[in-house]
Amino acid sequence: MDIFAKFENRLGPIGDYAEKSPGYFAFPKLEGEIGNRMKFRGKEKIIWSLNNYLGLANHPEVRKADSDAVAKYGLASPMGARMMSGNSDIHDQLEKELASFVGKEDAMLFNYGYQGMVSAIDSLCGRHDVVVYDAESHACIIDGLRLIPSHRYVYKHNDIADCDKQLARATELVKKTGGGILVITEGVFGMSGNQGKIREIAVLREKYEFRLFVDDAHGFGTMGKTGAGIGDEQDCIDDIDVYFSTFAKSMASIGGFLAADKKLLTFLRYNMRSQIYAKSLPMAFVAGNLKRLELLRSKPELREKLWHNVRKLQNGFRTAGFDLGTTNTPVTPVFMKGGLYDAVQLTYDMRENYNIFCSVIVYPVIPKGQIELRIIPTASHTDQDIDETIAAFSAVREKLEKKLYPQEMPNVGVPA
Repeated sequence: MDIFAKFENRLGPIGDYAEKSPGYFAFPKLEGEIGNRMKFRGKEKIIWSLNNYLGLANHPEVRKADSDAVAKYGLASPMGARMMSGNSDIHDQLEKELASFVGKEDAMLFNYGYQGMVSAIDSLCGRHDVVVYDAESHACIIDGLRLIPSHRYVYKHNDIADCDKQLARATELVKKTGGGILVITEGVFGMSGNQGKIREIAVLREKYEFRLFVDDAHGFGTMGKTGAGIGDEQDCIDDIDVYFSTFAKSMASIGGFLAADKKLLTFLRYNMRSQIYAKSLPMAFVAGNLKRLELLRSKPELREKLWHNVRKLQNGFRTAGFDLGTTNTPVTPVFMKGGLYDAVQLTYDMRENYNIFCSVIVYPVIPKGQIELRIIPTASHTDQDIDETIAAFSAVREKLEKKLYPQEMPNVGVPA
């Protein structure tokens, strides 16, 4: 059989929607300067689907730093992997500043956050080890776990009693294998907006021996008194053995990093295959990320504006009777009841008639019969944006409850 033949009639659970409004619900094209309002198909929309938490994507100091860095270094420098010919003083500087900011001894840069997470898990875990992880862990964690030969036990999302149970199972197993235990969770869960229960997990060390790895992609820059992330927010920096984040969220850039003690980082630098055999993060991005980190630390007003918008938005939704689940972070999921056609029709309605653009999530990502409209507030949004959005959501909810949406795909026309 032709190995490609199996793809002809099976595109996967998400790919099954590939022919349904391509370029509209999947792979849409936003145009214009990144910000609270952009154009979609030639019309201005309020944009709630960008992880530009602090509004740094188009901050004038960031734009200048990026421009200056490209002019100075181009996008090719340095050539080669860090270990061979791709290292520089500014790579080292960014790592030192990141480590200091998140309260760790050392840090290591990654070209991409997703790639870094997958490769870190691969480097840390062997066939005698056991990984205990949260059921709602991000896809990069799941993909990392799929690659390793370690035993894996999953616990119910943020369920400490179940985490305890899985740790007990893991402990019995490593007594036989001679391996160790790694617990992996997230600082902020990107779909639900829940904080990971880092402090409660750490308390389980009184009963079990394990190391704690936290993916804080949505928490870095947004959570805590200084923006240093979930460890700062929950006052548990020392309880986190391996701290990971990406530059693609609050830093509005490319790349990621891992922070831990020097001994572990030395091991990873000489054993993480994705970094040993891949080209170094270009210096233009490193220089730009140094500027972003500087602003993150020196301009608390950006984080304060973000949280002003978060509180206004979430309080407004709740006052209007919307279900936001249990979010206690900027991530704002709005849950409604309905099927696929309800979801696409109300999303189309909001985009075309109310000029609101946000992400819609349906089965198989969430259970059947549920619709999640995920809102990502940023420091760039205005009170007017928020008021218009809550009014729009109230209008489409009424249509949904009155079953006014046709049970068919909307006619969105041919994508531009």
